[in-house]
Amino acid sequence: MPNIFFLLVVILVLSTLHGYVILRILPAFGLSNNLSWFLFVLICFFSALPILPPILRMIGYENKLIDRFSLLGYTSFGFFSFTFMIFLFRDVFLQVIQLIETFFRGSASIDTSKRDFIIKASSLAIIGSSGISTAYGFYNSRKGPSIVNQDVFLNNLPQEFEGFTIAQISDLHVGPTIKKPYVLKVLEEISRINPDIIAVTGDLIDGSVDHLRKDLEPFIDLVAPYGTYFVTGNHEYYSGVDQWLEETDRLGMINLINSNTVITKSNSDIILAGVTDYRAHQIKKTHNSSPELALKNISRDKTKILLAHQPNSIYDVNKAGADLQLSGHTHGGQFWPFTYPTKLVNAYLSGLHDHNGTQIYVNSGTGYWGPPLRLGVPAEITLIRLRAIV
Repeated sequence: MPNIFFLLVVILVLSTLHGYVILRILPAFGLSNNLSWFLFVLICFFSALPILPPILRMIGYENKLIDRFSLLGYTSFGFFSFTFMIFLFRDVFLQVIQLIETFFRGSASIDTSKRDFIIKASSLAIIGSSGISTAYGFYNSRKGPSIVNQDVFLNNLPQEFEGFTIAQISDLHVGPTIKKPYVLKVLEEISRINPDIIAVTGDLIDGSVDHLRKDLEPFIDLVAPYGTYFVTGNHEYYSGVDQWLEETDRLGMINLINSNTVITKSNSDIILAGVTDYRAHQIKKTHNSSPELALKNISRDKTKILLAHQPNSIYDVNKAGADLQLSGHTHGGQFWPFTYPTKLVNAYLSGLHDHNGTQIYVNSGTGYWGPPLRLGVPAEITLIRLRAIV
């Protein structure tokens, strides 16, 4: 029932978004009836594209053709999202101007010819700017992640771990539009920075093991001196979490399922822990996320770093006594206007923050999800460098 409700909401949103744009685009072009109907049918087709491939994948259909439709559908969704928001802003602005004119001029007539010209000219400008923004965002999303260097100062950090590095990747979303070439870019960047540890904080994939195994195969070389560690994100649970945990294990990653490991260097050690996704229990009850369990029986004076996919884990992580939480999930909002709702529903959107004594770093995503678009929020591989508070 929840899945059907969610599907209906998505269909309603897509219909509203595309329908609103149709009503604004058609008058701007002044097309004949036949061309108007053609454009109407074409936009209806694009409105269905973002939702059809996910539905097909949910019922077990995964192939290259569906992946190509996904790329087209997700890109068009990004374009229509930009266009919808700008049209909405323009229409509200014009309505406010009209109300002001009516208030000051009373019953005086408004120059409708001037208003029609402004509407038509601005509509064409909006379509053009949305197209340019989509193309630029597409380029930014596909060019690969940048390295973000981040020093994190921690209490009780042993001297031996001063300058210790953790490469964090998150939300790679290998799936319908991110394939092996992008995975190789990520591997190349991590190999170049040569971190002490690699931390993968969930949403590595979007699809089944059988469909994506070859695309992820390069990560068998994703190695670091002190290990490569993985925690689940919400998308692993949509795609068969048990099979994916077997696959990440085969690739040489150490799965942290509400558990921890001791990282030892020159007779000193720190604790690296990991929890399952914040809402994992909704799909797999035995995977209830528990920072308390992950850090059970760990001395308070030990430096404790915990991997948790969602920033909203920070409340329980702080209670459990961790010094640092590494998260992802938000994609930093990925592109406007989704930065605003993303910020509202997450404890932190991106970057480094202090939460009542627990540091939290939120990675903005190494790949992207849905529309292959990034505007103002570049994809990243975070190079965390541990520093002691002197």
